[in-house]
Amino acid sequence: MKIVKLNSSQFDKFAMTHRYRNYYQSSMYANVMIKFGYKAQFLGIVNDQNKLIGASLLLYKEVFMGNKVAYAPRGILFNYEDVETIEELVNQLKKTLGKQGFMLLRMDPYVPITIRDAEGNIMNFNNKANAITDNLKNAGFEYKGKTNYFETEKPRWEALVLLQRDIREIFAKLDKHTRNKVRRAMSSGIEVIKSPNQNINKLYSFVGKKERKPISYFKALCDKFDDSVEIYYAKINTETFLINSRRSLEKEEEYNDSLASVVQNPNIDERERESYLNKKMESDKLITSYKNSLLKATDLLKSNPDGIIIAGAMVIRYDNAAFVITEGADDEYSYLNPNYLIKWQLITDYNNEGLKYINFGGIAGDFDNPNEYSGLNESKLGFNATVTEYLGEFDIILNNFSYNLYKKMNKNK
Repeated sequence: MKIVKLNSSQFDKFAMTHRYRNYYQSSMYANVMIKFGYKAQFLGIVNDQNKLIGASLLLYKEVFMGNKVAYAPRGILFNYEDVETIEELVNQLKKTLGKQGFMLLRMDPYVPITIRDAEGNIMNFNNKANAITDNLKNAGFEYKGKTNYFETEKPRWEALVLLQRDIREIFAKLDKHTRNKVRRAMSSGIEVIKSPNQNINKLYSFVGKKERKPISYFKALCDKFDDSVEIYYAKINTETFLINSRRSLEKEEEYNDSLASVVQNPNIDERERESYLNKKMESDKLITSYKNSLLKATDLLKSNPDGIIIAGAMVIRYDNAAFVITEGADDEYSYLNPNYLIKWQLITDYNNEGLKYINFGGIAGDFDNPNEYSGLNESKLGFNATVTEYLGEFDIILNNFSYNLYKKMNKNK
């Protein structure tokens, strides 16, 4: 076995046929990251018959006296199941990259270890996952450990919605709360549109506070992935919003009056009266909410007669699937659930186009305990998502002397 350099065309040709292929391991992604100070090289792994059996995009930066730290996003494209070939690969990485001044390599292989339902119950598992982990550890990789939350580079848990089914069946299997939120967004006069020119500016105004990446990163994705990028926006039709807000208020007021009549009926027992009184109190709250919505709808129609964009999402299409890169909404209108409607529109559009699945992105793998990511999980898992759990992160030291010196010089950082 030996490691050789590939050009971008050679690499992409191999990557597109590998079972662990992903859009991070592509020349397009390399070109994006080069714009942000990274250097990139494409490695090929050939066996003794000079056959290409593995490859990887390496992104790297110089961090200390010419020494480099490298990252293979979503892992080296390689068969991790044979311990002998993994050990030989590590020896070649140390020999080849060590001489080039690389002192550390990090990777997070795109190897699934479990497939779960939206409640976290295991539906399928990779019976070779433990062996793969042991192979990597025995070969010298340091396993960073499983976590139910988010790792350093990429999520270890992702939510996918399977497509290529009848759209009515897909909708029927959504969580009840998710169906209600989609319907509420529709009834509020929200419409989902696709940006004709990949305009990212409005979307970034919704996501900029939570994203660690600058707007230039997303513009670079649009540039390098070109027609594979699609940007969706949720827009309030302010006239419809006003009409539906008035209709909802009138309907609730009518219901509230009927509850008031029952509460005042002297012929019902106290337990029943208390039950109806509680319903009326909830209805009172809704009336207040609907009145506020009506006032807001009236003002919006005056100030924005052509509508107003309140949420958005960016998607990359790759390998017959769609990947949501980022999404967000104007906090003032998030109660209208515009991102739920965007997700439903993505499901509808990509199901019609015959894609296999939509990847809604990272979630927390803690399905049982309330945590800071519970809302994030609900917004994705409620679409009857299938959860993929991946192997996790691994580091390997390629040059012990340089790495130990780097740690000693930077121990307080």
